[in-house]
Amino acid sequence: MTVESKRIPPWYKQFWPWFLLGLLLSSIAVSTTYLVLSITTFDGMVEDNYYKRGLAINEVIEQDEHAARLGLRADLRIDDLTGDMTLDLSGEQRPERLYLALIFPTQGDRDLDLVLEHVRDGRYVGQVPRQLQHRWYMQLRPTQQAPAWRLTAEARLPTREAIALTPATQKDN
Repeated sequence: MTVESKRIPPWYKQFWPWFLLGLLLSSIAVSTTYLVLSITTFDGMVEDNYYKRGLAINEVIEQDEHAARLGLRADLRIDDLTGDMTLDLSGEQRPERLYLALIFPTQGDRDLDLVLEHVRDGRYVGQVPRQLQHRWYMQLRPTQQAPAWRLTAEARLPTREAIALTPATQKDN
């Protein structure tokens, strides 16, 4: 009876060492990719000063109630070809200038602050710098800092219909 010695190939010619090294290298590559992405991309949804923002909710509620007491309501039309905005404000107050904040829900760098100038009898005009698409939140205020009232709306743009801006307290009912 002869025993033949089975020839074992060197380690670099076998399957399992390369399989285990491949798993290790792929996990390092994926981990490095996620690390770089987490460092370089900004998560705009995280509120860094949530306590101060929570205290300010009473001011926001007061602004909405004040707008409701004044009977304020606005209809906004945006021409998606030219970017012209026309706003008709009804109610007791008609300041010379209105400030419209267009807020994109998920990306803070797309937010816009626009100025609308009074032309006559509660009509205001302004200009949008670019064509708007997708869903937007809107806040209309008489001043930029510490406004006395505000009107809000949510709209999917572009639209041919007028966007109704009302006090937020009226939307809850």
